[in-house]
Amino acid sequence: MQKLVSKVTDNTNFYMNHSPIELIEKYGSPLYVYNEKILREKMRDMKNLVSYENFAVNYSAKANSSLAILEIANEEDLNIDAMSPGEIYAELKAGFSPEKIFYISNNVSKEEMQFAIDNNVLLSVDSISQLDQFGQINPGGKVAARFNGGIGAGHHEKVITAGKNTKFGIDPDEIELFNQTLNKYNLKLVGINQHIGSLFMEPDKYIDGVYSVLSIAKQFKDLEFIDLGGGFGIPYNKLDEDYKCLDLKALGKKLDEIFEDFTKEYGKKLKFKIEPGRYISAECGVLLGTVHAIKNNCGNKYAGTDIGFNVLARPVMYDSHHDIEVYRKSNEKSEKTEPITVVGNICETGDIIAKNRILPTLKEGDILGILDAGAYGNVMSSNYNNRLRPAEVLIRENGEVVLIRKRDTLDDIIKNFVSLK
Repeated sequence: MQKLVSKVTDNTNFYMNHSPIELIEKYGSPLYVYNEKILREKMRDMKNLVSYENFAVNYSAKANSSLAILEIANEEDLNIDAMSPGEIYAELKAGFSPEKIFYISNNVSKEEMQFAIDNNVLLSVDSISQLDQFGQINPGGKVAARFNGGIGAGHHEKVITAGKNTKFGIDPDEIELFNQTLNKYNLKLVGINQHIGSLFMEPDKYIDGVYSVLSIAKQFKDLEFIDLGGGFGIPYNKLDEDYKCLDLKALGKKLDEIFEDFTKEYGKKLKFKIEPGRYISAECGVLLGTVHAIKNNCGNKYAGTDIGFNVLARPVMYDSHHDIEVYRKSNEKSEKTEPITVVGNICETGDIIAKNRILPTLKEGDILGILDAGAYGNVMSSNYNNRLRPAEVLIRENGEVVLIRKRDTLDDIIKNFVSLK
C-alpha cells in the first residue's frame, strides 16, 4: 500500500499499526474508523479548560452517540447531554447515572417528558408552553430552562441556535410570564442554559454569549448551575499549512475570570457547565470509502465513490469542507494533481463530497479518507436509496481494532416494515 495524501493521519499516528486498505478489506466499504487515544485527549482538553473547581463538561451526544463512544465518555467522568428519549436510553446503557444526564428538550410530547421524569433525568424546557406542559405532569418538580440570549454564531445559518432567527430558547422579555408559570405549578428552577451555535473558531462570540446568559441568570435566585452551551470548533482544513486551532488556553483564562467575578456578585460558587460535541469527537474519526468510477462529463472530472450523503450528510446539508486523504493498494504513482469533484452513489445531483478538489490523479480502487468525520457522521447516516449504513470500528489505545457497530444487512433494510402478503 502507498499513501498518496496522508499528512494528517501520519502526524497523529491515527491508524497506528494498521492500514486503511486492511481495514476496508476486513470490515467493508464505506467504514467509519475512530481512534480512542485522540478521543480521550479531546475529552481531557475540555475537562481541563478552566481551573474553576465547580465545573462540568457535558458531552453533547448528538455529535456521536455510538455506544462505545458514550462508554468512553463515562469512563472519562464526563457528564452528558441528551436530545431525545433514545439518547437517554443509550446513555443509561453506557453506564451514565441519571444525575449525570441533562435532557435538553425541544418541542417534545408529554410522553417524552414523562420518560425523563421516570428515569430521574433533569429536563430543560425550551418555551413557556413546554414549561406549562411539564408543570401539568410534574407539579413541584425540578426543571431547567433554555434562554435565547440574542447572541448567535455558527459555520452555517442552519446551525446558528440563538439570536433573532432561530426556533430555540425562551425570550428574556417573557421572564415575568415564565416566573408566573413556575409559581403556578410550584416548580423549582435549578438551572438555565443556552447554545449560540456550532463551530466557532474565535472566542469573541462565545464570550459575548456567556455575558448574555449571565445577565439572564442574575434575574433568578438560588440557581444550582448555568450551562453555557457548546459549539467549540475544530479546523476542517488541516491540509492548509496556515490552519489555526481554537485557542483553548486564552478562552479558558477568560472564562475563569468571568466565573470568579460572577460568583462573587451572585453570592455562591454555583456550577458552570459546557456542552461540547464536535470538539470531542470530530477529529477522532475518519470515514473510509472506495473510488469505483472515474469519468469526464462536459469538461468536469468526477470520482464516483460509495460515500453518498446517506453515509456523510454534512457536505450536502451545510456545504461543509472535509479534507481528503488518498491511499492506494498498488505501487502505481500519481505524478500530478488535478481538480476533481468527488461524488457519492446516491441518485441526487447534490450528492457531492468535495467540488473541484485538488487531489492526485485518482483511479478506480483508490481508498479515500474523509477526515474529521467523527462528529455528525454516522450519527446522521440513513438508509436512503435503501443503502446500508456502514460499520464503525475503534482503534484502541493498545492498537487493537474492535468492531463497535455492525454494518447493516439487507434484512435490516426491511425488518421494521410489515408486508401486505
